[in-house]
Parts: sequence; structure tokens; C-alpha cells
Amino acid sequence: MKENVRKGVYIVPTLFTCGNMTFGFLSMLSSIDGFFTRAAWFLICAIVCDMLDGRIARMTKTSSEFGVQMDSLSDLISFGLAPATMMYMLGLKSMGKIGVAIAVFFVLCSALRLAKFNVMANDGIVHKTFIGLPTPASAGVIISFVLSYELLSPSGQTLNFKTIPMLMDSMPIFFKIMPVVMICLSFLMISNVPYWSFKKVKLSRPKAMRIIVLLVVAAILVLVFPQNIFFILFSVYALSGIVMYISRFLFRKFPQKNKEDK
Repeated sequence: MKENVRKGVYIVPTLFTCGNMTFGFLSMLSSIDGFFTRAAWFLICAIVCDMLDGRIARMTKTSSEFGVQMDSLSDLISFGLAPATMMYMLGLKSMGKIGVAIAVFFVLCSALRLAKFNVMANDGIVHKTFIGLPTPASAGVIISFVLSYELLSPSGQTLNFKTIPMLMDSMPIFFKIMPVVMICLSFLMISNVPYWSFKKVKLSRPKAMRIIVLLVVAAILVLVFPQNIFFILFSVYALSGIVMYISRFLFRKFPQKNKEDK
């Protein structure tokens, strides 16, 4: 009886991983059919599944090499192939071979990022930071952009969602530079730029209260401005690694100069 329960516990994280892969595939089908808003929401569901499968595996102590490999394959589909397909059908297709090259480059960098993550995961250490932009975050920038941009279409205007006017005014400009953004996201994934992991955060009472307050505020904003807030959150996270990298570089340089001056 206990053995059957144990096997059942092992299946739970895998089910969420399979859900991640399924939503990624459904997103690609929706993008091919031209339903980009639906495709983006499928990928939001994939991100939720990706967040849950690892946490459930760690909580139930059912992490395994099989689960790690399965998770990477799912992430490649949902956060590599699916967003690249979505952006290719939405805007890159009109660029011909250049658009194809940008989409392929994004997929290849996603695969390299996931391979690097697996190699680092084999050391058994929970790192405080990710090295390179995680694939869900990279895909999140694209997904949330599509959700916001689609509100400018006649069908999007019928949706009863509030928007941030200043951000929506910049969407057409962002659409024009999206190919460049995709290239930047691709390079960030394979870079050595550090990004917060949040896996090793210890919640002492003061920190716990602050995080709870921030989560409540974020939840309220997401409910009021769902598409726009997703875009802001993912974009800020993508930029945070660059800021962290520059600050670390300056921190290493300036203390040495100060010592020499003294």
C-alpha cells in the first residue's frame, strides 16, 4: 500500500510537466491558426505548470534525473519552440529568411540554456542565481508582449480589460523592434549574466511580511491590468540581470580605486 502511494506521489510532478508540454504544443497550433491571444494564454498556463512541477518534486522529495530531463524537453517546446513560432507567425514571417533565422536562433539559444542548466543542476547545489536568462522568463517577455499588443486589435478592444495608456502607446514601437528584442533575449539566455533564482530565499518574519505585501499588491495589479502587468514584470526581470551584472562589475572596480587613493 505504501509503495503504491509512493509511486503515485512520483507521478504528480510528471503530470504537471506533461501539462507544460501539452500547453506548449496547443500554443503552437493556435499560433499557426492565427489565434495569438489564445496561444499566449496557453503559454501562461505552461509557465504555471513549470513553476509547480519542480516545487512539488522538491516538497515531496521525488526529484529524479528522469524528471529533470523531462522538464527540459517540456521547456524547450513551451519556452523555445512555441514563443518562436508565435512571433514568427505574428511578425517575423514578413521578414523572409531573416525572420526565419531570428526564430531559429531563439530556439537554439533556448536549447543551449537548458543544456547548461542541466549540467549545473548535476552538482546538487541550489544556486542563489541563475547564470543566463531562464527560458520561461525569456518566453514570458514575448508572451506578455503579445497579450498586450493584441489589445490594440479590433477584437482585443472588445475584451473588458483595463490597460495602462502610456504602455499601450509604446506597443507599436515595441512591435517594430521585436526582432531585435528576440535577438537580445537569445544572447541573454546563453550569457553569464546572473538572475535571481528565488529558490534559496529564507523567509524570516520581516522578509515574509514584505514579500506577502508585495505579492498582494502584484496580485491586485494583475487582476486590474493583467496583460500589461505581466509584460512589465517579465521585462523588469529580464533587465534586472543586466543591472545586477553592471553593478557587480562596478563594485569590483571602484573598491580597488578607493584603496589605491587611500
